[in-house]
Amino acid sequence: MESHKKKELVIGVVMLGAGLIYLFMTMNLPRKGFVDAAFVPYALSMMMCLLGVMQLIASRKPANPEGDNESVSAPADYATVLKTLGLIVLYAALLDTVGFLVITALYLYLQFIVLTPASHRVKHVNYLIIAVIASTSIYFIFRHGFDLMLPAGFLDL
Repeated sequence: MESHKKKELVIGVVMLGAGLIYLFMTMNLPRKGFVDAAFVPYALSMMMCLLGVMQLIASRKPANPEGDNESVSAPADYATVLKTLGLIVLYAALLDTVGFLVITALYLYLQFIVLTPASHRVKHVNYLIIAVIASTSIYFIFRHGFDLMLPAGFLDL
């Protein structure tokens, strides 16, 4: 149990450290207003710092003397992790060529399939609808709300 506490503490320290490094790097970005290109990096760095602090606080809680159900966990699913990493690499490689709308919708659809447990039926139509709506919403929020360009690819909207 003591090694579990040490792991939790190390995870909290690493998360807080990464959040602080990201925050210091974000401070070098030029600012033009409250919502600009630096807004999302600031928000992400603050969330990383908050998660690190929460992890540190959670690692200080006393152990449950009656036994933890958390110690009995499912084995790691390395195939899912490798598929996710492959999808991320493919997404980054094709983003400029194909464009944000199409590649994001395709990525989300495939990621939904990868993350669907084997015991559940894959709902292709639902996944496709959610992926298209999310991709389109994100594109138009960034393009018209934040006035930031995302790669258009061959659509060039």
